[in-house]
Amino acid sequence: MNADSERKFVIFGIFLVVGLIFLMRLFYIQVIDDHFKLSANNNVLRYETEYAARGLVYDRKGKLMVYNEAVYDLMIIPKQAKSIDTVSLCKILGFTREDYIKRFEKAKSYSSVKPSLFEKQLSAETYATLQEKMFRFPGFFAQPRTLRKYPTLSAAHVLGYVGEVDDRIMAKKPYYRQGDYIGVSGIEAAYEEQLRGVRGMHIMLVDVLNRPKGRFQDGMYDTLAIAGKDLDCSLDADLQAYGEYLMQGKSGGIVAIEPSTGEILALVTAPTYDPNLLVGRVRSQNYRTLLQDTTKPLFNRAIQAYYPPGSTFKIINGLIAKNEHVLNVDTRYPCARGWPPGHGKPGCEVRSKHFHPSPLDFIGSVQYSCNSYYSYVFRSIIENNTYKNSEAAFEAWRKYVLSFGIGKKFGSDLPHELAGNVPTTKYYNKYFGKGSWNAYTIISLGIGQGELGCTPLHMANVMAIVANRGYYYTPHIIRSIRDSAAGKELKARFGIKNNTLVDVSYFESTVDAMAKVVESGTARESKIPGIEMCGKTGTAQNPHGKDHSVFMAFAPRINPKIAIAVLVENGGWGAAWAAPIASLMIEKYLNDTIARPEMEKRMIEMKNFGVQN
Repeated sequence: MNADSERKFVIFGIFLVVGLIFLMRLFYIQVIDDHFKLSANNNVLRYETEYAARGLVYDRKGKLMVYNEAVYDLMIIPKQAKSIDTVSLCKILGFTREDYIKRFEKAKSYSSVKPSLFEKQLSAETYATLQEKMFRFPGFFAQPRTLRKYPTLSAAHVLGYVGEVDDRIMAKKPYYRQGDYIGVSGIEAAYEEQLRGVRGMHIMLVDVLNRPKGRFQDGMYDTLAIAGKDLDCSLDADLQAYGEYLMQGKSGGIVAIEPSTGEILALVTAPTYDPNLLVGRVRSQNYRTLLQDTTKPLFNRAIQAYYPPGSTFKIINGLIAKNEHVLNVDTRYPCARGWPPGHGKPGCEVRSKHFHPSPLDFIGSVQYSCNSYYSYVFRSIIENNTYKNSEAAFEAWRKYVLSFGIGKKFGSDLPHELAGNVPTTKYYNKYFGKGSWNAYTIISLGIGQGELGCTPLHMANVMAIVANRGYYYTPHIIRSIRDSAAGKELKARFGIKNNTLVDVSYFESTVDAMAKVVESGTARESKIPGIEMCGKTGTAQNPHGKDHSVFMAFAPRINPKIAIAVLVENGGWGAAWAAPIASLMIEKYLNDTIARPEMEKRMIEMKNFGVQN
């Protein structure tokens, strides 16, 4: 090896050593030193999240239904938490020493130098006591946030509740971080993005005693929280509370809709609960208690329970038959106590209270709710010679029913709504065998029984359709978002008219018949002084106990303001309980007062109808 080669290796070695020194220095500066700087900064700087206030919710008259109440989260930076007066801290928080150790270790496993949640949602009283002694607890600080409050104590299922995010939510939605809250159900979930706002961040200077000394760099690096948008709800808070009052001690649902807009005026499910039970530190405990309650107060019967519509469905079958030209107002059928004639399946009420003349025309069939009549009507629909066979006629009938909104989800702003059920030819072919079923086999559909399943929301929407003489707007719960762009989007989404397949010319005679139901028919005892109400009673058969009481109505007859459906589980005849409750709700909404206190008293005092569905 010559001298030049040796010099090359020496020079190369020098450069290599110098390069390694630079790399090691860079590693120290960027990794090790930054870690110590972070630790040092955390001794003088505190990063505090400013949680945005969630938007408020008002009813249609401007009454506040949801607001925010100040609470405080106790945060900890484990590395700074030294020489803690644990006895005093545990006493203030109501903790044991084991509780303290468990929470400290959990925070430390998250990060020793970053703040994390130690205890959530301290009351203003606890915070005040804690703040006086904060100098005894280095490494701890309180961070303000808000808690939802529900002053009307009603509409729990509509308003919903919020809960803390978990790992699954944070993985799916990157916006959320540990300690954030998100809408879990109801409006809180459906309008989460509008209600939540945008969080901010403050960097505070603190001294060695953990006392704030001002904003770092005069707040140059702070970001301000942006409050969530306020919502105007379509509910009438007073009507909602009144519906829950009438349904106390009962199971079932009430849905009331403004026909001209599709706005939901009341959505009652019974039993219900105080929405404030699912707020704050006791939420988990109360949720478990409600979940174990055998009356199922967490179950939203108004949009998630399937019921046979019973005789109220005769309104739809009558409209379909008229549109198919197999029925007119003069068509008469005899009442032979059932179908086939005289066999009682489905039977017709022959008790003196429900006795009616025979034969009946169309108006009388609705007025007296004759089961035999609508067995004939349904047979005429399915055996219509316009179609090549019964299966084709049934498919046409099914399309009509779907156009009334039954058997499908509305796509409204109510989370977790169910579609209901309208049977298909595929189902009957599988059950009976293809070509082995006809009108006689499925005759119970003529009176709203069999495989039909509706929610109270579907039933109320049918009444909105009849009130509008043939169309409906998608039922929805929010009238407006207090933001011009979002408000326009909302109107575009829910302002589309949905027409049924029945010609508008056939609705007026149906309205005439429904007026007779209240004037002198099955619901005559629920007549409202000074208000012309059009309605239809129903008694829905229930295989698990006493029949359900059903009533659908709208009022006034001209320029209707409210369409409503009431279902009382195990209540028996529709005229007995559902009709009076509906009439009281209509009177309350239109007159803002009740002129029939005796009826109101009877509805409130009657509770516990026996077997729950």
